[in-house]
Amino acid sequence: MRAEDDAGSLDRATRQFMTARPQLFGIAYRVLGSVTEAEDIVQDAWLRWQKTDRAEIQEPTAFLATVTTRLAINLAQSARMRRESYVGPWLPEPVDTRTDPQLGAERAEALDLAVLLLLEKLNPVERAAYVLREAFDYPYRRIAEILETSEANTRQLVTRARKHLAAERSAPVSSTAHRRLLEVFLAAARTGSLAELEDVLTEDVVSYSDGGGMRGASRIPVVGRLRVSRYLAAFAPRFWPPADVRWVEANGRPAVLVSADGNAVALLCVDVSARGVERIMWVMNPAKLAPYVASLAD
Repeated sequence: MRAEDDAGSLDRATRQFMTARPQLFGIAYRVLGSVTEAEDIVQDAWLRWQKTDRAEIQEPTAFLATVTTRLAINLAQSARMRRESYVGPWLPEPVDTRTDPQLGAERAEALDLAVLLLLEKLNPVERAAYVLREAFDYPYRRIAEILETSEANTRQLVTRARKHLAAERSAPVSSTAHRRLLEVFLAAARTGSLAELEDVLTEDVVSYSDGGGMRGASRIPVVGRLRVSRYLAAFAPRFWPPADVRWVEANGRPAVLVSADGNAVALLCVDVSARGVERIMWVMNPAKLAPYVASLAD
């Protein structure tokens, strides 16, 4: 009878964990900007859940969210040092959001690649507070408990994060407008037309190429309309002729997967406002591209 009880308890624990899993992954991914690291955190949370005295837990999802958030904050603190030694610009790892547009959240906030990139400039606790509030709609009191701080401090953390994003980023456009401008940008980039590129880029546009040190990826961000236009025009004759493009979705936004000889070479994402293209993000690191491409086949 005892073995049956244990099996029933584990079955119940598994069901409870699987119910919470989308939210757990969504929290960890937003805090870390990495699918791989988020999966590791969720796995760690599962191992801890198995070892926990679950009879004492009245709200399994709340307990698991707390464990996941704290694990993600700890990993983010060490990840920051690793990213400082990363070769070239670091971009978040893209995720396919077709099956879960909000990635386990109440709202599809803090999911845009550009937002995740900007959140990286915040400390991990600020990032977690913002994610729990804006994406998951957690009450401030609950966030304070998770972060082991006061409710007043939690409000300050979220306010600072909001101000940072507002100062760094113009209001985004709709998905329809986003795709339309990305189509115009893609056509201009493929032809290498300086005039057309300058017409679609904002004056302070930034182009990031995350290649993790691979050849052909710029190791510094390219800044400014003129520099970015010249940079894109210079590599257009070599990069685009052998390439195939496929329209995809990444982090809730239209994106373009670029392949050559059947192999993915880049995921092109842009951050767009009413002013034009604000940020161009080329995810080229094979370690980040491969999981995303694999998810498209599921």
